[in-house]
Formats: sequence, structure tokens, C-alpha cells
Amino acid sequence: MILIFVISLGFSTSLFSQKKYHKSYFSNGNLKEEGWLKNDQKVNYWKFYHENGLVKKEGHYKNNLPTKYWYFYRNDASKEKEGHFVKGKQNKWWLYYDNDGNVNHKCQLKDNQKNGYCLLYKKQKLIKAVKFKNGKKINEWTDFSSFRKENSLKDLR
Repeated sequence: MILIFVISLGFSTSLFSQKKYHKSYFSNGNLKEEGWLKNDQKVNYWKFYHENGLVKKEGHYKNNLPTKYWYFYRNDASKEKEGHFVKGKQNKWWLYYDNDGNVNHKCQLKDNQKNGYCLLYKKQKLIKAVKFKNGKKINEWTDFSSFRKENSLKDLR
């Protein structure tokens, strides 16, 4: 005796059509951007390109706003900066790179403005530290020993 089971799944096609993969192109034919859209809003992972075809930036979206960790690149593919977004605004530590790929400064940000420490480097050595509160400079150090004496290094996490 052979039994045949037929399972009917009553999925609505509108559930599947809400999220789609999107690509757009420059007039020269190179890819401009690609990522997921849900209800015409950017969600999940996205990649954006320079007109020369190299990656410009990449990261995640939630409700059409950048979120999580992002990477930004110059048009020669060298890394420009990287950092966290929370609800579309720069937050936490951001790292900024020179043309040789070395960190030239890193800053703590909150809601797109400096809030905490900015550490400046030259030839991979710390040369200056600046402390900000709500975008305004409140202190500055040009030598690491005085900086260490006046600050808790756990604040740098």
C-alpha cells in the first residue's frame, strides 16, 4: 500500500515580495550600490562603490539607518575610517587612517559628535590626546605620562 501525502502551504506571496535584493549602477555600467530592501527601506548588509568600481563603504542598515560596524574606503581602495553606528549616528570608537593604512587618530563619538577621548598618532606613536564633552574640547595632553596620571586608562575602552 502506497500512501501519498500532499501538503499545501498557504503562504502569501506578499510576505516574500517585501524583502528584495537591490542593485543600482553608475552611467559607466559599474555597480553603484547593492543590498537588501524591505518595504523600500535599506536593511541588513549593504555595499556602496566608487565610480571606478572599488568599494566605497560597507555596513548594515536597520529601518533605513546605518547600524552596527561600518568600513569606509578611499577611491584607491585604502581604508579611510571605520566605526559604529547606532540608529544612524556615529557612536563609540571611530578609527581614522592615513594614506599608508596606519591609524592617525581615533575618537570616541556619541550621536555624531566627539564625546570622550581623541588620540592622535604620528608614525604609529601617540602624540596628543584630547578630551571632549558634547563636541567641545575640555582638555588636551601632549605627553603620554601626564595623560596617564590624569586619566584612567579603562576610559579608553
